Amino acid sequence: MAGRIEDYALIGDMQTAALVCRDGTVDWLCLPRFDSHAIFAGLLGTEEHGFWRLGPAHAPEAEPPVAARRSYRGDSLILESEWDTPRGTVRVTDFMPPRDGAPQLIRIVEGVTGRVPMRSELRMRFSYGRVVPWVHKHEGRTVAVAGPDSVWFDTSAETYGKALTTYADFTVAPGDRIAFTISWQPSHREPPPLPEPEQSLEATEDFWREWVAHCTYHGPYREAVIRSLITLKALTYAPTGGIVAAPTTSLPEDVGGVRNWDYRYTWLRDAAITLSSLLRTGYREEARAWREWLLRAVAGDPDNLQIMYGIAGERELGEAELDWLPGYEGSAPVRVGNGAAHQLQLDVYGEVTEALHLAHMTGLARSDYASLLQLKLIRYLEQHWDEPDEGIWEVRGPRRHFVHSKVMAWVAVDRTIKLIESGDVDGPLDRWRQLRDDIHRDVCEKGYDKERNTFTQSYGSRELDASLLLIPQMGFLPPDDKRVIGTIEAIQRELSTPDGFILRYPTSGGDEGVDGLPGDEGAFLACSFWMADDLAMIGRVDEARKLFERLLSLRNDLGLLAEEWDPRLQRQVGNFPQAFSHVPLIDTALRLTASGAYGG
Repeated sequence: MAGRIEDYALIGDMQTAALVCRDGTVDWLCLPRFDSHAIFAGLLGTEEHGFWRLGPAHAPEAEPPVAARRSYRGDSLILESEWDTPRGTVRVTDFMPPRDGAPQLIRIVEGVTGRVPMRSELRMRFSYGRVVPWVHKHEGRTVAVAGPDSVWFDTSAETYGKALTTYADFTVAPGDRIAFTISWQPSHREPPPLPEPEQSLEATEDFWREWVAHCTYHGPYREAVIRSLITLKALTYAPTGGIVAAPTTSLPEDVGGVRNWDYRYTWLRDAAITLSSLLRTGYREEARAWREWLLRAVAGDPDNLQIMYGIAGERELGEAELDWLPGYEGSAPVRVGNGAAHQLQLDVYGEVTEALHLAHMTGLARSDYASLLQLKLIRYLEQHWDEPDEGIWEVRGPRRHFVHSKVMAWVAVDRTIKLIESGDVDGPLDRWRQLRDDIHRDVCEKGYDKERNTFTQSYGSRELDASLLLIPQMGFLPPDDKRVIGTIEAIQRELSTPDGFILRYPTSGGDEGVDGLPGDEGAFLACSFWMADDLAMIGRVDEARKLFERLLSLRNDLGLLAEEWDPRLQRQVGNFPQAFSHVPLIDTALRLTASGAYGG
């Protein structure tokens, strides 16, 4: 049975990622890319769907022992887990070297004290657990083959097969180091080179040390910021610069429910806000790579801008259900692909334009095509901003005039006006200034409830929406505007959980609500960070700091966050780890540091 979501650690090579549980089990790994089929899909099913457990040997009827301690080695993505057993202490180091050839997952077992019996139990199942590969020996190496894929297993330990599983039983004493490696290769190619685990470990540690050294943030929340930045880097697909929202699919927002989505794609919104965090902390190369990815993905067709693309810019992300997988804790269906890709979400134009504007303001080398794209996006908005859309939360109910979407349309026009005013491009300045005023007036007249002194989720609605917290952050209205303060206070009253975290919007419980889905969901962590930001902006900095530090306490022991927090179950839910949670963590830390609102 899979662990709790927060029981997992992330390791990765900037092209794919694995999740490692506290008991030493790799329950999720897609090869060779984030969005490839999983060879270990136990996270969404059972052990029959693939896993790799490496830890102290235990009785067959007993639960695998969990590590007594685990941490990342310094500021890296190298995981170290230690078990204390009656016979001694053992350490397992898990990592994926930044790729130079075949993708590899390397696990090094090290004896610390005593003599500890160990077991490696490797069950590879291709195509999300559906296909049992042909496992055989090739020149002394173990290889699993199915269709276009092959996975090579290398170790100095003696292995044997039993019940369609590859085992190794061995004992480690102090100073012993035994390495295990799996490497992926197209099945028609020559075998991948023999791994060099110790050299790869050293190179991986050097990579992360050098990368982290570029961080320009040195405030009181540095540990949390660095871990979030490393996570965002791990979610970046190095060959193209695309950033996945999360490395997983179908981890539920409502345990046992149907709110299960595939997040292994590049949402323009998530990637744009990730870009802004990276730029503000010194990572210009990642920003440049993302901008190039954007220009390739959108190409010459901004009128058909999608809200998400594949990590190389693919447009077709058709959604399907894997009915042979029971889902995480019975949360079915398990989905791959994402049918929301072709939704109309007008706010995306604002997020993309804001990211391009920030890149321009921070001195990223000018791109004439990026400026041309920005102008084309505004010409599209000029004709479509007043249409209803599906909004930031990708509702699968009817389209509405979402207030946040209109605000972000205003942002897109405003930032483009600033670009024209800087003299870098030409455009119809007077006409677009009028457009900016028209959108602003429309929102304030139709999206604001005077009786309750709050903006609403959509025109004519009485419901609230946490995305309204972005109104002051985007500069649509100043923080001291009474309508802004009223909206913040209304969201605190109506969308807060008992522990003070923020829901995205009211859900329906058992019936379908605004999002067209049954069931509930947890507190959305990004929205809770936005609330902390807003509280700081309106002068309630002590309250903002306390909320931020409560949010930090929700991270797992390795500093990782999923998409949501379930206040009933007191656990993380949703895909994991989630870029859209770690980005606002960084932003709030920067804001609180600038305001001096931190403890100590």
